[in-house]
Amino acid sequence: MQKKIPFNRPTFIGGEVDNVIDATKRGSLGGNGHYTKKCQQWITQHMGGGRTFLTTSCTSALEMAAILMDIKYGDEVIVPSYTYVSTINAFLLRGATLVYVDVDPGTMNIDHKLIAAAITQKTRAIVVVHYAGVACEMDSITTLARDSGVYIVEDAAQALTSKYHSRSLGSIGDIGCFSFHETKNFTSGGQGGAISINNEELLARAEVVYDNGTNRMQFLRGLVDYYHWEDIGSNFFMSEVQAAYLWAQLDKSSIIQEQRSKLWRRYRKSLRPLAEQRAITLPLIPDDCEHNAHIFFFKCLSAEQRNAFIAHMDLGGVVVCAHFVPLHSRPIGLMSGRFVGQDRFTTADSQCLVRLPLHYSMSVEEQNVVIEKCWTFFKKR
Repeated sequence: MQKKIPFNRPTFIGGEVDNVIDATKRGSLGGNGHYTKKCQQWITQHMGGGRTFLTTSCTSALEMAAILMDIKYGDEVIVPSYTYVSTINAFLLRGATLVYVDVDPGTMNIDHKLIAAAITQKTRAIVVVHYAGVACEMDSITTLARDSGVYIVEDAAQALTSKYHSRSLGSIGDIGCFSFHETKNFTSGGQGGAISINNEELLARAEVVYDNGTNRMQFLRGLVDYYHWEDIGSNFFMSEVQAAYLWAQLDKSSIIQEQRSKLWRRYRKSLRPLAEQRAITLPLIPDDCEHNAHIFFFKCLSAEQRNAFIAHMDLGGVVVCAHFVPLHSRPIGLMSGRFVGQDRFTTADSQCLVRLPLHYSMSVEEQNVVIEKCWTFFKKR
């Protein structure tokens, strides 16, 4: 039986195992050690400021963000419905009500023009998700948030190294959250994340919440004689083994990104004629955005065609995938919040969207097969 071309292979660039062995020899694996500091410094430098903490996942980074913003029962948080459930679980766990807003069909990001209508006196935060590593319209959103006195959280799980007007995604809002899951451009061995604190008013508390609600970081810097419990919190630390694994990839990030970008550009060039024939719709990359080639997706003309395409590719030995099911379409989603305005694009476009294989170790030969199978399907239509 012929082996299928997988949708994803976790990034492995070499050096990961050596780093893990070195971390073990250093004798401290609980986190906040040599490799944790190197990773945090790298992310902070790429953010252009703020303060970075490695976390167990992007989910835990979002949960930490909800604590730092003091989200309480009855607060409202504006979110896109087209996202992974981790984006909203963090705020539901704190008692917030979700307020869903439709997406821009070009990028599948939250439509900035619709956010103002969703803001009420109860609004505490706007959560933006940079889908496929392409930036939301952050200038407009930042102005609106400032005028309304609400926080901005960037769910930049897919967006490390992406930029908006030359500013790194995850550095623009009050808080940025990242993922190092095995499907992301860089992985810390399967799971992992980071949080960037860009609002200085949140930084002192972040140190405490990050470390089980204690002031141990002040103790380690010699600022207090002993550490004790000060606030709610959790153990958000990434282990030193994971940080060692991650550092091998962050240290070679330009190599990883160049390979992914080549694959992404080749997909777009090869499939552009299909878009010109209106057989598919390619994603929009705004002129002011530099994306990280995290996902290559396009939209079929209908849900039925998308499902037929997925089946065709599977028979041809290629794994392609749909993506998020809109959160407000599930019973728990509606019980937890409300959709403001009309759902013009979130549901309809999510049913047409399909993602092609894209990962660091993908060969040109594999990509040729994927492209050829795509053309075979649409030529028959």
